[in-house]
Amino acid sequence: MKSVGVIGGLGPETTAEFYLEVIFNCQKQNSTQRPLVVVSSVPLLFEIERNLIESNTGKERYIPFLTTEAQRLEKSGVDFIVMPCNSLHVFIDDIRKSVNIPVLSIVEETVKYLKEKGLSKVGIISTSATIANQVYESKLLEAEIKFVTPDNLQKAKMDKIIQRLIEGQHLNKDREAIMEIAHDLATQGVDCIALACTDLQLLLPSSEEVPVFDTMKILANATVRDILT
Repeated sequence: MKSVGVIGGLGPETTAEFYLEVIFNCQKQNSTQRPLVVVSSVPLLFEIERNLIESNTGKERYIPFLTTEAQRLEKSGVDFIVMPCNSLHVFIDDIRKSVNIPVLSIVEETVKYLKEKGLSKVGIISTSATIANQVYESKLLEAEIKFVTPDNLQKAKMDKIIQRLIEGQHLNKDREAIMEIAHDLATQGVDCIALACTDLQLLLPSSEEVPVFDTMKILANATVRDILT
């Protein structure tokens, strides 16, 4: 059984949910022992976090925080690293270069999952930073999967919702807003919705029109797969 290091804390509730998902999924598949999971909660300044989410600025300030935690996890002896936060994957190349162990990608695993499901057009609900930096788009194009993203007004609304989630606010009006955006994307011919911000799963959004895939669960399943391989 392999050990995994988690670059977490962005946001903290999602990291906790991810940890539980990995632990319980491992238990379902292997009843002999629990996996070794080391969580490194990034001590990021709130200002830096808000700037990236709300205006996609100052992202270069993230890199030393993330590479430091990746190296800390490598020194702890884990076999591979994961990051439950989608937005952080704009820095995955920097993180991978900073360590000598594998870093699993939520983007690569999600695109692989959609491809295996035979899905050809996905609606992406995420932060403006994730969309602006084309965290998903390039990988989807490589896999020949079409995509639709929210309009500018919806993106601004999404960023405010995600900021509230990071601050621990779970509002029913925000869940309804997410579902409205999902409905709008569904009318544009998508055959599924990807929650490409892992904090969104805290609102449990759904759609009566198309399947909604939680990228956090996809990464958790991939993490369990690699732990048990």
